[in-house]
Amino acid sequence: MNWIADLLLEPSAMQTLVIISAICALGLALGKVRVLGVSLGVAFVFFVGIMAGHVGLQADAQMLSFAETFGLVLFVYCLGLSVGPGFFGSLAHEGISLNLWGLGVVLLGTAMAVALCPLTGVSLPDMAGILCGATTNTPALGAAQQTLAFMGLPQSGAALGCAVAYPLGVVGVILAILLMRRLVVKPQRLHAVKSDDEHQTYVARFNVTNKSVEGHTLAQIAQQTRFRFIISRIWRGNEVLVPKSSTQLQQGDRLLVVMMRDEAEALEMLFGERTNEDLNSDAVDWNHLDGAATGEVESRIVVLTRPMLNGRRLGSLQLRKTYRVNISRITRGDTRLLATPNLRLQYGDRLHIVGDRRSLDAIESFFGNSVQSLNEPNLAAIFIGIILGLAVGTLPLSVPGMTLPLRLGLAGGPIVVGLLIGAFGPRFHLITYTTRSASLMLRKLGLSVYLACLGLESGAHFFESVVRPEGLLWIALGFLITLVPVVIVGLLALRFSRMDWGTICGVLCGSMANPMALAYANDTIDGDTPSVSYATVYPLAMFLRVIIVQVVLMLLLN
Repeated sequence: MNWIADLLLEPSAMQTLVIISAICALGLALGKVRVLGVSLGVAFVFFVGIMAGHVGLQADAQMLSFAETFGLVLFVYCLGLSVGPGFFGSLAHEGISLNLWGLGVVLLGTAMAVALCPLTGVSLPDMAGILCGATTNTPALGAAQQTLAFMGLPQSGAALGCAVAYPLGVVGVILAILLMRRLVVKPQRLHAVKSDDEHQTYVARFNVTNKSVEGHTLAQIAQQTRFRFIISRIWRGNEVLVPKSSTQLQQGDRLLVVMMRDEAEALEMLFGERTNEDLNSDAVDWNHLDGAATGEVESRIVVLTRPMLNGRRLGSLQLRKTYRVNISRITRGDTRLLATPNLRLQYGDRLHIVGDRRSLDAIESFFGNSVQSLNEPNLAAIFIGIILGLAVGTLPLSVPGMTLPLRLGLAGGPIVVGLLIGAFGPRFHLITYTTRSASLMLRKLGLSVYLACLGLESGAHFFESVVRPEGLLWIALGFLITLVPVVIVGLLALRFSRMDWGTICGVLCGSMANPMALAYANDTIDGDTPSVSYATVYPLAMFLRVIIVQVVLMLLLN
């Protein structure tokens, strides 16, 4: 049985892999266990790692450092990549508000840390480490250590304070979310707020009764109004038509129009009466609607799987002129986009196309429509993004008035690059499409490996640090710095904002740089709103914490 002992106890690459895999497997299994209706999910891997380190399990230091770095980078990059397509749209509409709430958490926690120094007798360098641990922000700890080294001050207290405060920094955010949900959150806030912004389309049918548009072509009408809309088909008597820009409207025409919801009333004044029917459900059978009229018009959903079309503007393809079809809208992930000429296509887009059967067969071949190819994730984009993310994370950023440069670090660089590639990669013909299941698996894999390594490192000296004279005080301070800002800002957001509970959780987790709490929120809340708001808030909050900890040390220690 010596081979088992060698496999588990002899430091090597294989032994490190076995230990990490065992911690992840046990942690994920125990994370599904519910106590009083609550389970920690993937966050439980961290605590299993602490216990493994405490009982004496050790791994090769270099392999452990590699696995921890790779897991963190893989998680944050894939998170940025998945939310990137909708990130800048959300930033333009509600991102400023989300970041202001996140800024409140950052500033309140920092103010508490500074105020607690004279009240408790903890030195500022040690408190800086406690603050970094309480906010689970290792890039900020690195910045604090660099600043202390530059000033000729010891760094060990900051590192130890971070290690002691870190575990309850993870638990504190999860506990705050759990308590607020059980005691404060009303049932209606648990459901995501449906956004009616420019990224969601609305379909309605109008009867042309306005004589002022009679005899005008669709091109003339579009030029005379500022509203964006697409008429996908026209019912005229017993005939259904695929409209062209030269099509003239007549009294009695029935129009199927795709538009923005908030523009429906204005278009009703333009065209005439809007029918009272729900055409925005996925269950609508468009071909059945067309079947009531004569003609060969059909509706078909075609998937873009032709790589050369990735990033092309829809208007540049001249599809209406070449194929005599009409593209009404495009579904990208969970978002329905209006098929305007300036819209850039992305690999994996689902195009809603109207035309005769022969034209639809031809354009289906043009776009590819190979659903099977979508099951093959484009790993090249992931590895290219990781390289660029690491490069951006290590890039020194000079700030006026500060001697040391700032860096986004291992967590900040990849998520920023992931957001950028997810949003703008198709413009450079970079295929970023990844199936939802593949994206979730990569993110959970990276996070599990990162938590296992982090827990294993912390566990070796965790309980030893706790029994130090100042250990319990540091733990209590870190827990307060974690819990109080999250609860205060969370309650204020529930009281004064219209955000749903998932969005608020994402803001709180992002402002605390806490992927474990985000994993818990995703496991307990339906939808992607926690991940979207997390990615919206995280880059700025993380960058501010890196800056603030350096500024506080430089200003108050001089």
